Amino acid sequence: MPEHSIEGFDPGGFDDVAFPLALARGSEGGPEFSTAIVETASGREQRNQNRAAARLRFNAARGLRSAADRDLLMDFFYARRGRARAFPLRDWADYKSCPTTQAVSPTDQLLGHGDGVRRRFALVKRYGAGAASYQRRITLPQVDSLRVALDGVEVDGAEVTAGWSVDRLAGELVFDSAPAAGVELRAGFIFDVPVRFDSDRLEVSWLAPGGHEVAEVPLVEVILS
Repeated sequence: MPEHSIEGFDPGGFDDVAFPLALARGSEGGPEFSTAIVETASGREQRNQNRAAARLRFNAARGLRSAADRDLLMDFFYARRGRARAFPLRDWADYKSCPTTQAVSPTDQLLGHGDGVRRRFALVKRYGAGAASYQRRITLPQVDSLRVALDGVEVDGAEVTAGWSVDRLAGELVFDSAPAAGVELRAGFIFDVPVRFDSDRLEVSWLAPGGHEVAEVPLVEVILS
């Protein structure tokens, strides 16, 4: 067994243990695309999108405001074994299927249309409008926040004729029975972002027993499935 290994521990796993909300509130960051740009002799640019989807990055260092916050971060970092395990993060700048200033509605996002066979529908959020709109795949929905509408009418998950549940890790709405062909499916929800620490090192400057300084706590989005 390698030195310092932990018997029965899966280093590539996911812990559904949220990054402390108090620390997340002060974090900074957002989506990052990867684009290669080549300038031609004429001065024009050729742009190539290296990744189809954006990847979110954050720095949680600004969320630390006290010695208690520092201890909370240290505890969480040790439990995740640095970069080894992923976890949910609440991105307070973008955590709803609607604008953050509005209340979640069952008609916020179009998930698709029934065909009488399909029972699972991926949760998505769209940005922009028309052909240039961007569709983001959503995982880690807050299960008790989900609201669902069929043809514009809200339905409860316990309803016999339109019962549904949520596969949180897959980010999918699962119907007990396949919606009929042509039925429009919409949903509204609150969601988290699956991330991991982007460093195996947590560097803390001890200024005093109750004082500290942490320059950076980098977090990066991961794909769960």
